[in-house]
Amino acid sequence: MDRKSLIAIVLMAVIFFIWSSYLNSSKEKEAALQKKYDDSVALVEKKRKRSTDSIAKLKTDSVQKAIVLDSAGKAKLDSMKLVEEKGRYGFFSAAAKGDNTPVVIENEKLKISIFPRGGRIGQVELKGVKTYSGKPLILFTGDSTHFGLQFFDAKRRLMNTDSLYFKAEGKAFAVTGNDSNAIRMRLYADDATDKYIEYVYSLRGGSYMSGCTINFVGLTGVVDRDLHSFDLQWSMNTPVQEKSLKNERMVATVHYRFDDETVEALSKTEAENKQLTGSVKWVSFSQQYFTSTLIPKTAFTNGSIVDVRTPSDPFSVKHFGALLPVPYTHGASESFATQFYFGPSDYHQLKSYNLDLEKQLDLGWGPFAWINKYAIFPIFDFLSSFIGNYGIVILLITIIVKIVLFPIAYKSFLSSAKMRVLKPEIDEINEKFKDGDPLEKNKATMGLYRKAGVNPMAGCIPLLLQIPILFALIRFFPSAYDLRQASFLWAEDLSTYDSIWTFGHVPVIDSIYGDHVSLFALLMTISTLLYTWMNQQMLSPGSTQLPGMKYLIYIMPIFFLGFLNSYSSALSYYYFLSNMITFGQMFIMRRFVDEGAIRAKIEENKKKPAKTSSFMQRLEQAQRERMKQVQDQKNGGKKKK
Repeated sequence: MDRKSLIAIVLMAVIFFIWSSYLNSSKEKEAALQKKYDDSVALVEKKRKRSTDSIAKLKTDSVQKAIVLDSAGKAKLDSMKLVEEKGRYGFFSAAAKGDNTPVVIENEKLKISIFPRGGRIGQVELKGVKTYSGKPLILFTGDSTHFGLQFFDAKRRLMNTDSLYFKAEGKAFAVTGNDSNAIRMRLYADDATDKYIEYVYSLRGGSYMSGCTINFVGLTGVVDRDLHSFDLQWSMNTPVQEKSLKNERMVATVHYRFDDETVEALSKTEAENKQLTGSVKWVSFSQQYFTSTLIPKTAFTNGSIVDVRTPSDPFSVKHFGALLPVPYTHGASESFATQFYFGPSDYHQLKSYNLDLEKQLDLGWGPFAWINKYAIFPIFDFLSSFIGNYGIVILLITIIVKIVLFPIAYKSFLSSAKMRVLKPEIDEINEKFKDGDPLEKNKATMGLYRKAGVNPMAGCIPLLLQIPILFALIRFFPSAYDLRQASFLWAEDLSTYDSIWTFGHVPVIDSIYGDHVSLFALLMTISTLLYTWMNQQMLSPGSTQLPGMKYLIYIMPIFFLGFLNSYSSALSYYYFLSNMITFGQMFIMRRFVDEGAIRAKIEENKKKPAKTSSFMQRLEQAQRERMKQVQDQKNGGKKKK
């Protein structure tokens, strides 16, 4: 046997020995593991049998409920969970579960769904009203609103009725005409029929108001003895209802009225949380054209908190919230009466309740609001009472405004005509003082105006008078509920912008102009530019002293286009009509105003002693003071030298 064969035999023997040892070891380990497994199975089976035997011996209903399936196939009840719920909900643990099928109450205007969970109004539909997309208008839904009382019970556990199930005492109903009805939602403590928190919801026919009375019965020993008020927590996320989410968010906020009749609001553009000092008469979650308002019979006590913020999702307009103290004196039976207003933000509808609810409408500041309340609204209501087309109503309003302002516009046109007649003399003064003192030139110019009997500021008066009206209408048209979804020509909704072309989102353009083209806004801009050009032809020669203004007045209408392009088309339509009527007035006045007669009148005035108006006296006094200041500065400079 050679050496290589011997080595091969030895290696094979070593390998066989190692393999045999490994197999024996594996078998031993496998046998040990199998034994261990068998022992474990036997132990588990022994424990299971012992547990089964023990369970079979238990007789109490609570344990039986924890392990036995009932005939309806319900899931096993966990006794530990029952204990947990008892610790969490205390006296109200029996109300931790229940059926959440809503009870519906309705009248001709409202369909209100009341949910047992929380005993709250979880959904409100305004009948006969549609969203911009044509769907039924729902102010809020069950998963977007909360309404509940927060308090400490007798064992200092924090309770919130919003998560507990109330029992309905009554059935769904519908009322019409002068009929009324009510339903009671009760949250029982310890399943005792004489201890409960109750919401009584009432509704009468044809009303946007729904009663909500909160009753506390037999709660002594149930609530904390140091409790002086329940915290009523009310909040909601309002859904998108109109064409423009941006416009909805611009006006939606929380309004509230103090007991002294002062109405205030949170920010419309930023998130805000505010603690209110003083008694609160009502709190309103205001949307663009609809509002949900909680109105107590007696004011909420001091310490109310309200908040507003903009949600991140594109399907909600704003998140509104309020925490309102409901007084409690530990009586055997106490009531706190409130009512809800669920309805349109219509000026006359809100005003009819005599609660200052109409003050939540943004009709403008000070005099602008007065113009809307005492002029625009009465005219609008009168015309719309017998004219169904709101485009025609706006046309007539524009004509009425122009007729009222026509005498002032006529005087302004005469003033411009006088300035044109005086142009040769003005040119002479400008030439004479071309290199001289500007103050001396102004003095000579004002002297000419005084002798001729011309007021250079007369041309500005119509513009100054039209500005308050325009600012009032900027607030009126988006606030006029009647214009919502009212169509005219190509505008399908006069309360929002019209669009003849939607070109989509372009980052830079969208932030300045929008994603569409409003034809009414475009017509308004073109007519304004044309009016500006025509007006420039009639301006006084003195206006050339401010050459930069010549270009600025053309730029402003273009900037204004960016605003009106996404604003109420009713405003752009009004502005366009106003410009067109102005063109007609200017054409007529130019036909009837004789500049030759004006020249003769001016020459006649020059021969008379000059009469100085109080305005001209103040203007000349200001010029003299200015000239004195300039002279003093010159003299002071010479002394220093």
